[in-house]
Amino acid sequence: MSTTSLLVRKDQLATTRLHTATDEALADGQVRVRIDSFALTSNNITYAAFGDAMSYWQFYPTGEEGWGSIPVWGFASVVQSLHPGVAVGERLYGYWPMASSAVLSPGRLSPERFTDMAEHRAALPAVYNQYFRCASDPLYTAGTEDTQSLLRPLFITSWLIDDFMADNDFFGAKTMLLSSASSKTAYGTAFQLHQRHQGEGIEVIGLTSPANVGFCESLGCYDRVLTYDALSALDADTPCVYIDFAGNGALRNAIHERFTSLKYSSSIGGTHVEQLAAKGAGKDLAGPRATLFFAPAQIKKRTAEWGAEEFGRRMVAAWHAFIATVSDAKNPWLHATHHHGGDAVTAAYAQVLAGKGDPRTGHVLSLYKQPASA
Repeated sequence: MSTTSLLVRKDQLATTRLHTATDEALADGQVRVRIDSFALTSNNITYAAFGDAMSYWQFYPTGEEGWGSIPVWGFASVVQSLHPGVAVGERLYGYWPMASSAVLSPGRLSPERFTDMAEHRAALPAVYNQYFRCASDPLYTAGTEDTQSLLRPLFITSWLIDDFMADNDFFGAKTMLLSSASSKTAYGTAFQLHQRHQGEGIEVIGLTSPANVGFCESLGCYDRVLTYDALSALDADTPCVYIDFAGNGALRNAIHERFTSLKYSSSIGGTHVEQLAAKGAGKDLAGPRATLFFAPAQIKKRTAEWGAEEFGRRMVAAWHAFIATVSDAKNPWLHATHHHGGDAVTAAYAQVLAGKGDPRTGHVLSLYKQPASA
């Protein structure tokens, strides 16, 4: 057996190549999974853009200097097992390489999940090392795997952003400015913030490109949608929080310079990849310092405060409410497009990296070789 991977140049994300290697024999306690499908979104591009700074490249090291494997979220099936607690055929949801298969070292098993105990992952954030067993996973629903792959990791971040803001009393502001408003993590956050309107009077304003205004308005979770060049429509002294999903340094600077009552500036990721390293992005900003939001830190805090069971209960309830809205047959927010095989996966990656395409389209990819009859 062999594994095919899409490798990316760490310092030049548009440079990729397919790599196929013969699988090594499993060690005792390991399992091999076939990665059936995984989502590719701007979130994964953020993983690559911050790969060194936030250790994303370390989850699935390639062994080749300068080349990395971008982590992705999706579903896999156990095809070989030398672990007595994990059976061949078991279906898993989790954090994979962009590859056709992967090897895990399961530990800390429960009916719902286990942890990959591979030595090189021991110091990495625990949230990324957990694999969910679909048969007992409270977030899993059969028939919606594509939607789960596309939205589940992003929505958990969205839910945590909303919780972080509420945990800090929205830093004294009532207006939330969300850039890249058509992105999945942004509209997931807007969906959560929108629930607070009656109780806390939070106004959610989406910032986007002209082409995506209609899409953002159709979602119903933004009070207003503005194009990036229309910041003047808001009073300069509006007490506000900026939640930056775009990573566009020029936009960040413009917002910091315009809003004299900017209470907090939260950097989430980078959908505007070409601007991530923009000169002056984050340097000498007017107002508050742009602070990177790190979801695992909020998970750790809330788990300690609420307990793991209550944390899970709240998250599951929020997730099911979100999925019900997104999957509404009358107005679905998302349609999955499938890409199978090395060439198709490479092309889809280039498209997502370039930030092109319809925001209603979600990309679901697969690199494993299907049987000839499939």
